[in-house]
Amino acid sequence: MRISRQSTTDEAQPADVIVVMGAAEYSGRPSPVLRARLDHALRLWKLHMAPYIMTTGGPGGDPIFTEADVGRSYLMDRGVPSQSIIIESEGQTTMYSVSAAYEIMRRMGLNSCILVSDGYHIFRAKRMLQARGIKVYGSPREGTRREQGVREWPLYFRQAVAFALWKIGVKI
Repeated sequence: MRISRQSTTDEAQPADVIVVMGAAEYSGRPSPVLRARLDHALRLWKLHMAPYIMTTGGPGGDPIFTEADVGRSYLMDRGVPSQSIIIESEGQTTMYSVSAAYEIMRRMGLNSCILVSDGYHIFRAKRMLQARGIKVYGSPREGTRREQGVREWPLYFRQAVAFALWKIGVKI
């Protein structure tokens, strides 16, 4: 129930950085899901909610492109200056991306973030960052409310299992 509730709650408020969780890319182009996440982050950035946007995600099987680099290019093509974009291009799982994003934030002295992802994904990623001392405001990508329903429950269940495993120390 907490995952479901978080999935439609937009907590966006001013923060140090907007963190966009990665999703698939296709030969250098963002998938529809990644594009929706990036567009949402872009809207928040244009509202001056944070001075930086961090894109996350590794190669995901693509030998040339990473999700983070594709996100960076997409944002730059839409007017975000390169100095406002931070990339975490190694993560191939939520846990890895969150850990790497935290490390980058720590080194840069960034203590708060708006976390952008699909609604069902925010609860777990948010808790992982909070466990490291980051103040996190979840902000699901556009379309999450429209898509919520019975078909989302398997995704909530999967996130609940992944969260429980993370809580007991299983690295997934």
